[in-house]
Amino acid sequence: MPNPLCHFELMTDDAARCKAFYGAVFDWKFDDKAMPGYTLVHTGQDPDGGVFARPKDAPHPCMNVYFTVGDIEKTLAKAAELGGKVLVPSTSIPSVGHFAMFADPEGIVVGIMRPGA
Repeated sequence: MPNPLCHFELMTDDAARCKAFYGAVFDWKFDDKAMPGYTLVHTGQDPDGGVFARPKDAPHPCMNVYFTVGDIEKTLAKAAELGGKVLVPSTSIPSVGHFAMFADPEGIVVGIMRPGA
């Protein structure tokens, strides 16, 4: 199974400023009503993304990327076996699917997603 980029997120300290910037630069559209505390980004072509407030324990604003996988647990196990660290275990997103996050051996954070209920 290919593992294409399927989603991105902008974790920010100022969501309004972030949306104004990327809306002007890329002409993206935003939906603040679909999910509480999360803004959906419509880029005009897949993948779409999201904007959300940086949690207090996150070190700095950043962009997260997510790749489609067929089996989240198997992918997390393989990442850990190869020196990665699981940061977020498989977590359900109602009506979307499941996601998880790991850091590679250099600390680069990667998200994975399995679409579906």
